[in-house]
Amino acid sequence: MEKNKGKLLPFYLVVDVSYSMQGEKLESANKIMPKVLDALAEAPILSDKVRFAVLDFADDAQVRLPLCDLLDEDVTLPSLSLRGGTSYAAAFRLLRSEIEANVKQLKADGFAVHRPAVFFLSDGEPTDGEAEWRAAFTELTTYDKGTGQGFSMYPNLVPCGVEDANPRGMQALIHPATGSKMMKMYLMDKGEDPAAAITKIAEILISSMLASGASIAQGGSGIVLPSAQDTPAGLTAYTADDDDFV
Repeated sequence: MEKNKGKLLPFYLVVDVSYSMQGEKLESANKIMPKVLDALAEAPILSDKVRFAVLDFADDAQVRLPLCDLLDEDVTLPSLSLRGGTSYAAAFRLLRSEIEANVKQLKADGFAVHRPAVFFLSDGEPTDGEAEWRAAFTELTTYDKGTGQGFSMYPNLVPCGVEDANPRGMQALIHPATGSKMMKMYLMDKGEDPAAAITKIAEILISSMLASGASIAQGGSGIVLPSAQDTPAGLTAYTADDDDFV
């Protein structure tokens, strides 16, 4: 049997590319991948502990950057483009299938894999029915350890909302929402520029990747999110229990 190659934490960036993201918002979203690459290039030891993928969604969902080591010389960064509506269901279904395939492949390659982390970025509400997207979300995030039913590879999900994203709707996507390893969401403060907010969300993603990689290198486990005081101005972090949206 091949010797274990070490532990990895997969990060998935899931980006809304519906028509409402046109203009500076899409430009800011397209700058996220180069910024992540530059940050990892400056910390190659930490980059060995993480993998990165990009999915986008509109009426459908697509894998734009398959899970990879961003410092691999064969990696080519894609350019996101606008199309269609805002199907959360399509995003969750594709994310589930990608995570399942990726984790299985990484384990087959000899890696131990930490629970994947997902940063979900949207500027509006889903255009598919609530029952549909909630069912897809349940299939992505539900697992009963006792019975083995559900999706054992469910991710830690960090919703990030700008402009017209519904705070309550985004809050429903926090997973896990309770417990010692609960996640949180990041919302653009009222009156802020949405393109600038997306840039700040990129800062949080990069900070999390670097901190998580450092933690794993030191024997820790799982995703590390910035502390409240390290959240960039113009964004606010909320838990699933918060109701003081501004």
